[in-house]
Amino acid sequence: MRLRFLGKHSAPGNSPTLWDTDAGQYVIQGFGLDTETLAQVGDVPHGELVIRVPKELMRYLPEDRRDARHPTPGPAT
Repeated sequence: MRLRFLGKHSAPGNSPTLWDTDAGQYVIQGFGLDTETLAQVGDVPHGELVIRVPKELMRYLPEDRRDARHPTPGPAT
């Protein structure tokens, strides 16, 4: 998998980072969750992780991303 750097949200002592990949996925460096918060998430399948990142990091997502839960309406016909 090849990574393409998209952006970083730096603050003293941390630097959550976002990359795009040639595999149609994003790679995200973020923070682990505390036990209480992770308990609210529920079971996490083996091989998966739940992380948190500052909302500001999402500004580096490409504008043409699609979200199936909130589709962009097409032009009126």
